[in-house]
Amino acid sequence: MSNPGDADTTPIGSIQQLADYIAAGCKPRSEYRIGTEHEKFGFVASNLRPPPYEPDGIRAVLQGLAAADPEGWQLILEHGAPIGLKGQGVHGSASVSLEPAGQFELSGGMLRDLHETRDELAAHIEAVRAAAAPLGIGFAPLGHHPTLGRADMPWMPKGRYAIMRRYMPLVGQLGLDMMQRTCTVQVNLDYSSEADMARKLRVSLALQPVATALFANSPFVDGKPSGFLSSRARVWTDTDADRSGMPAVMFEEDFGFERYVEWLLDVPMYFIEHQGAYKDVAGESFREYMAGRRPHIGNGRATVGDFADHMTTAFTDVRVKRFLEMRGADAGRPDMMVAQSALWVGILYDDAALAAADALVRRHPWAAYQALRAAVPRLALDAPWADGTARDLARDMVGIARDGLRARARHDAAGEDETAFLAPLEPMVEGGPTQAEHWLSRYHGAWNGHAERIFSEASLYAVGNRPGPSENDTKS
Repeated sequence: MSNPGDADTTPIGSIQQLADYIAAGCKPRSEYRIGTEHEKFGFVASNLRPPPYEPDGIRAVLQGLAAADPEGWQLILEHGAPIGLKGQGVHGSASVSLEPAGQFELSGGMLRDLHETRDELAAHIEAVRAAAAPLGIGFAPLGHHPTLGRADMPWMPKGRYAIMRRYMPLVGQLGLDMMQRTCTVQVNLDYSSEADMARKLRVSLALQPVATALFANSPFVDGKPSGFLSSRARVWTDTDADRSGMPAVMFEEDFGFERYVEWLLDVPMYFIEHQGAYKDVAGESFREYMAGRRPHIGNGRATVGDFADHMTTAFTDVRVKRFLEMRGADAGRPDMMVAQSALWVGILYDDAALAAADALVRRHPWAAYQALRAAVPRLALDAPWADGTARDLARDMVGIARDGLRARARHDAAGEDETAFLAPLEPMVEGGPTQAEHWLSRYHGAWNGHAERIFSEASLYAVGNRPGPSENDTKS
C-alpha cells in the first residue's frame, strides 16, 4: 500500500477512471521486470520465540539495516515508530515491511532477469544477518509458524493491522492465523495490454494450486504435524472469502480492467488512510463511499489513493494491480524462492510458453481448479487431478517454464541461462519429496518428534545461543 504521504488525492469520478488507473501499468515487453517478495519468521536464538518489536527486536533490525546503508534505505515511520524501509538509490524500487507478527518482508526491486533476483536475495540475507545476528535473532522462511500458537505471537505497531485484527474474526475462523502465523513468497510480473493481463491472470490463477503444491513448506502447527503439507494454504480456505480465493469472474472471457474494478468495488473495505492515520471502516462499501453516500468516511468522497489502498486488501490467489502478483506459495529455502519466480517468468514472459499454458488450462473447467485448490493443502502434489495427480500437471508446468526460460535466453556472466533456477523443482515433479515432506521425515527421524529443530535447519544464517540437539538425538 502507499507509504504515508504518497497517496494520490485525486477524486474518483467514474469506474472508467479506475480502470484507466490500473491500465496505466501496461508496458511494452522490453520494459517487463521481475519483482520478488518474500517473508520469513524471526526467532530469538536463545528461546526460539519470535522477537518483540522492542527492545533488541524488530525495531533494532530495521534501524540496523538503515544505519548500515543510509544511501540505500530510509526508515518509514508511523507515529514515530519505524515500521519499514523505503528503498532509495540502488534500492529505489524496493522496500522492507513488517507483517502483523513481525514477519520480515523484502519487496524486491523490479529487476531485468532471474540472475539479478538471485543476487538481490543473497544480498538481502547477508544484510539481515549483519543487523540481526548480533542481537541473537535468526530468520526462517516457512509457510506457517511451526511451534507457537496465535496468542504467543506479537503484534507490530501498524494501524492497519489493529483494524484487521478486530475485523478478521467476523469473516473467517483463521484470519488471525493468516496475519500472525503465515509467510509467503510471491512474484510480481507485468502485462502489455488488457487482453494480455486477462490471459495471464486466467493461466496463473488456474495453475496457482499447483504452485501451492510444489512449494508446500508448512507441515507443522503448534509443534506437531498438522495433517496438511501446506498449513498456510489451509488457513486461506477460511480467511475472509469476500476477498480471497479464485473468483469465477476472473475466468470469464470478457474479463478486463473494468470488470475487475466492478468486482473490487463490492469487496468490503478495511480502512482509509489520511495524513498518516488509519480510520476503521471495515465492512463498509467502497462503491457507496465512491458515490458520496458515506459522508462519515473521510471527506465523504473517495480518492484514487483510497482505491490504491483498497486494491491491496484484495487477497485473491493472483492479485491484479498495475502488475500481477502470484500469491500461492509458502515461503521456503532461498533456491525455492527464486524457483517460484522462475516458474512464473518462464510460463508468462514467453509467447509460446504462455500459449501452451493457456491451452493446458482450457482442457478443464474452472470448477476443477477450485477443487484442486481445496485438495492441495493436505496432499500437495499427490492431490487428485484428472486421471492422475497434481504432480502430472506440475510436470507439464515445469516443462513449459523451462521452454519459456530457454527462449528468453537471459545469460549470466558465466553464460548460464535462467533454466538453472528451476533445478529444485525437477526432482519433485519426478516423484521426490516437497519441502514439507522433507521436514516430516526429519521430524519422524533425526528430530525424534521435536518440531522446534526446524529453526536451526531452516534458518537463513547461523546464529548463536540456539538450543542444541538432545544427546539422545540420532544423526540422519
